[in-house]
Amino acid sequence: MGESAHDGAMGDVARREPAVAGRFYPGTKAEVDVALARLFADARPPELADGGSRRALGVMVPHAGWTYSGQLAARTLAAVDVPARVVALCPNHTGRGARVAVSMAPSWLTPIGDVAVDRGLGAVLLDELAADPVRGAAADESAHAREHAIEVLVPLLRARRSDLHLVPVVLAALTPGECRKLAAALTRAWARLGLIAGTDVMIMASTDMNHFENEVETRRRDRLALEALATGDPDRLLDTVDGHDISMCGARPVATLMACAQQLGAGRPQLIGYTTSAAVTGDTNRVVGYAGAVVPAPS
Repeated sequence: MGESAHDGAMGDVARREPAVAGRFYPGTKAEVDVALARLFADARPPELADGGSRRALGVMVPHAGWTYSGQLAARTLAAVDVPARVVALCPNHTGRGARVAVSMAPSWLTPIGDVAVDRGLGAVLLDELAADPVRGAAADESAHAREHAIEVLVPLLRARRSDLHLVPVVLAALTPGECRKLAAALTRAWARLGLIAGTDVMIMASTDMNHFENEVETRRRDRLALEALATGDPDRLLDTVDGHDISMCGARPVATLMACAQQLGAGRPQLIGYTTSAAVTGDTNRVVGYAGAVVPAPS
């Protein structure tokens, strides 16, 4: 890929080490291999609503521990053809780092091996974000160091695509306008590099749904968010999440994916599945919701 102002500092960045292996998902290669085989054996690809291509502009995937949401995450990823490049957007749970923190580590280490970071695409994305600025966009590893919301999904992605190249991006509480700017920067970066959405690259928006209400209330709030998601309107999603106090942690990553779909003329999100932690724990008093969805690629 072409030269960038960011290229000179790339060699100084260490690879990203696992932060939650052995807690959110298994910590050894043998254990991960067994778990992945089980998760994907149960993840029969669903039929998409339009009955069309498995090419996807992006996916919305839950990021809790594999015990709770791994099966739904696998089922969502099994619904699409994962391309060689994935831009992984997640919320910032730790409060560390830049508002739009792009990892420029050479690779992310997992128990089943390294996954390369596409630092060329990351550098072009940062250039585009500088051209039409989103405040606080930077190459930054501190936001990623202890963040679980991409890490837990990387082995699942790698299981679907062995030659995976990742562009990990942690997002703070962006405004709707900033989500649209980030989406536009992504589409411009892809165009500069000749990448076709859904064929060469897709977005993975990492999110869980409402947190720590009882089962009835969590499902009520999540239903509102999922109804807004289905409209394909990112502003409506954020208005609904913020207006109804729905603790959907990755609403900004999902809104960015939806804004990208609007800009490229892609389809509306299609729900793959929904569940809550109560299905595993039996505790209906304090639950977390999980949903998976696919955004079809532009035709």
